[in-house]
Order: sequence, then structure tokens, then C-alpha cells
Amino acid sequence: MEFFDFGTIFFLVAAVVIFFQLRNVLGRRTGNERQPFDPYTAGRTRKEEAPAGNDKVVSLPRRKGGEEQPSPYADIDAAAPAGTPLNTGMRAIRDADSSFEPKGFVDGAKMAYEMIVMAYADGDRRTLKNLLSREVYDGFVAAIAEREQRSEKIQSSFVGIDKAEIVNAEMKGSEAHVTLRIVSELISATLDKSGAVIDGDPETVAEVKDVWTFARDTRSKDPNWKLVATEAED
Repeated sequence: MEFFDFGTIFFLVAAVVIFFQLRNVLGRRTGNERQPFDPYTAGRTRKEEAPAGNDKVVSLPRRKGGEEQPSPYADIDAAAPAGTPLNTGMRAIRDADSSFEPKGFVDGAKMAYEMIVMAYADGDRRTLKNLLSREVYDGFVAAIAEREQRSEKIQSSFVGIDKAEIVNAEMKGSEAHVTLRIVSELISATLDKSGAVIDGDPETVAEVKDVWTFARDTRSKDPNWKLVATEAED
């Protein structure tokens, strides 16, 4: 059997006395005490407790991305001043064909111009058929046939395009028509059956000015434009 010495009993009694004194001073929990302050949730709690009818706080609407949406005709307005016939015509085409945009059209027309010029010189009917309207194709093919009957040949080198700009645009029914003024550089000469030069110069770069009109039916699923009219500019 173990015995407690006097010192042990003294400390036990002192501990019990201290416990009851602390209890009297601190009191008991009643469930109504203030919750401890939490700096991470204090702000959120204040917002949640704000009165719903507080009319001093007004939420302002914001534009998407904080910026005004650009005009759907911005690229057209950059190509031709708003209010001009050219601008109005291109806007009408954009309304009928959302894929139309001036810069892209000019880039494509320049490629088509080179292909058509070289195909005509080479007598390449297949390429021409894909790029020309039926009426223009018939005219080109007739000229090629006459040249072949005379045993003549065109010797041509395409140097490049100095300038290409849209000068007219309009809708004709469901067809979009766009006219360009094209200034190009070309080395071209026509040779007879003996190889003698009968027109042009095989060594001189000549400046060529053309006014070409391309068109496409905006209701068609075919996105390709075709040459529908040509005019040489002096």
C-alpha cells in the first residue's frame, strides 16, 4: 500500500482551490459568447450581414472585357471613307457575305490576276475555266484559238503587281461585284511561227494597267470569285 506524503497532499489541495477560483473569475460558457475574431472571414461576414435594402450601394454595369466592341465594318471603313459609294457597296456585300473583307479580297484577286495572265499566254484553258465566267472564258478561248491557228506564240514573264485597289463594289441581286484597278509589270512578246517578234518586246518590262471585275453568287456554297469583265486602261 502506497502513502502520500504531506507535500503531495498540499499540492493537490492547492490545485483544487486554484481551479475553483479560476472558474469563478472566468465564468461558464452560456452559448451567447462573441465568436473569436477571424481576419480572413471578417470582411466576408460584414458583406453577408449588410442589409439587403441598402440603396447607397449601386452596382454599375460593365462592358465585356471593359472595352467597347469594334464596328463590324471597321476594316471596310479603313479601306474607304464611311458614307462614300464604295464604302456603302462593300458594306452591302459584307451584309450578304460575312466572309468578305477588303484586304483578303485584294490579296486573292492579285493571285488570280497573275494566274489568268499566265494561263492566257500559255493557252491553259483548264486553269482559265476555273477562274473566268462563261462569257469571259469564251472570249479568251476564242483569242487563244485564233493565235494557235496562226501558229503564233506568246512569250511572257510576270514581274509583279505594283498596285491593286478596289474602285467599285456593289450587289446585283444576290451577286456581289467588285472592281479593281491593277497596275502590273510584265515582259511579253508575241512570236510568229518562225520565232520572230511581231508584237511586244521579250527583254523590256512594260507597265500594264487593267480594270477587272470579279463576281460571285453570295447564295452559293462555292466561295470562289470569277472574273466577269476586263478593261484595259490607257
